[in-house]
Amino acid sequence: MKYSLCREIAANISTVIVGKSTSLELLLVALLAEGHVLLEDVPGVGKTLLAKSLARAIGGSFKRVQFTPDLLPSDITGFNIYDPKAGRLTFQPGPVMANVLLADEINRTIPRTQSSLLESMEERQVTIDGVTMPLPSPFFVIATQNPIEQEGTFPLPEAQMDRFLLRVDLGYPSKAEEKLILERFQEGDPLERLQAVATPGDVKVMQRERKSIGVSPGIRNYIVDIVSTTRRSPFLRFGASPRSSLHLMRAAQAYAALCGRGYVLPDDVKFLSKPVLAHRLILKNEEKIRGMTAGKILDEVVAGVVVPGAEV
Repeated sequence: MKYSLCREIAANISTVIVGKSTSLELLLVALLAEGHVLLEDVPGVGKTLLAKSLARAIGGSFKRVQFTPDLLPSDITGFNIYDPKAGRLTFQPGPVMANVLLADEINRTIPRTQSSLLESMEERQVTIDGVTMPLPSPFFVIATQNPIEQEGTFPLPEAQMDRFLLRVDLGYPSKAEEKLILERFQEGDPLERLQAVATPGDVKVMQRERKSIGVSPGIRNYIVDIVSTTRRSPFLRFGASPRSSLHLMRAAQAYAALCGRGYVLPDDVKFLSKPVLAHRLILKNEEKIRGMTAGKILDEVVAGVVVPGAEV
């Protein structure tokens, strides 16, 4: 297996990104699990730099889209244009035709444009004028949204939130980390010196081998118990979907692989429950007013579900 290569990728990115080891680990989990990531945090904490570093480290193509209210679906997927010399329509590919797509401030565009990513994220393809075209493989969407400045934003619909395997919060660096950032970037941009340590083909092999990581019946029951319990929570209007169960299992397989194991443990599922499930839960309005959060609810849910025994 090539999972040791993931550690090399993480170490390589860490020459640019200071700290954020857990966030970087979660990004690699999503990449191995063939999912997508929603990065939610305040401006200036390195969301764009992290996405660029990941794309360069795996030797993949990178495109960035700044989402604005006037952005059209064709600005993302591409469009056909008539070529008078050739006498036919020619496809002009959009930024979605990349290994890593950074959808920056995705909640600043209209729902119609947001939904144009749904087919790409789920089916790995785009359909233009009735013609379906596959996307590059691997295809990895990193979307960002800021939790502040809510004026002029359009909240992501539940259907699209459910497409993201993980939601990751980067957070502020510590004082020591911020000093190191100043030192590292004082005389230049380390991203310019970052070299690829893998290829998109290597990533595809790791994604394929991730599927062979063992998930016992006890672990599968544990995942289903956690997800189904969210649907019975008195604090929620809607709990997690069946897609959540699949995503949690795949993420747990990927995390086990990163840890060098060929099987999933209950602790893997516990660690990933919030990143995978929290953004999918719809709280009742009265619970929001009381200050309840999806994270608190998940803590209660996971604490109340019986952990499988050592036989897993």
